[in-house]
Amino acid sequence: MATILIIGGHGKVALRLAPLLTAHGHRVLSWVRNEEHVAEVRATGAEPVLADAELLDTEAMAQRMAGVDAVVWSAGAGGGDPTRTYAVDRDAAIRSIRAAEQAGVRRYLMVSWAGSVPDLGIPADSSFFPYADAKLAADDALRDSDLDWTILGPGTLTLDEPTGRIETGVGSGRPTSRANVALAIREALDEPATFGRFIPFADGEVPIAEAFAAL
Repeated sequence: MATILIIGGHGKVALRLAPLLTAHGHRVLSWVRNEEHVAEVRATGAEPVLADAELLDTEAMAQRMAGVDAVVWSAGAGGGDPTRTYAVDRDAAIRSIRAAEQAGVRRYLMVSWAGSVPDLGIPADSSFFPYADAKLAADDALRDSDLDWTILGPGTLTLDEPTGRIETGVGSGRPTSRANVALAIREALDEPATFGRFIPFADGEVPIAEAFAAL
């Protein structure tokens, strides 16, 4: 049994992921920043931990990662204020990477987006630019780390039912159910073929385990 930490434990993907991991016998710790979300997170089988990634420094994060086998970053500012977007999606994410290294956690999986590539192609005055820029900076920090990392890049997120089937290597405009993202995280965590890879994907026709094993 592994101990897996989900940062952003009350998010729509995380709430779908936690039961998948606990069903496989893993211990799941879910960081939440709002005490009102504790009961909902606990109902997934995860152990809620009050921890605000936006406020914790690297040392404090590392202390809370003691004994963790893998970290899943599934947090985000949710758009809107660019200042907070950079604070969470870039700065806090990068601190969590450094904290994982400091705590001796080897496995780190980042939930990003399919368009997180060096040539973003997004005008600097676009309202979407801060998010894309922040995510790319965090993704690049993870690529430069010594961790066993994976960056998953889903397309446009939906609330559709899970199919367990995806297509890899696709662009950012394709629909991708959050439930399939959760399944993809579960599969990727233990699939060595995903280590050191940025994997853009969307809903498709190939079983997730098969798609990842073929990378």
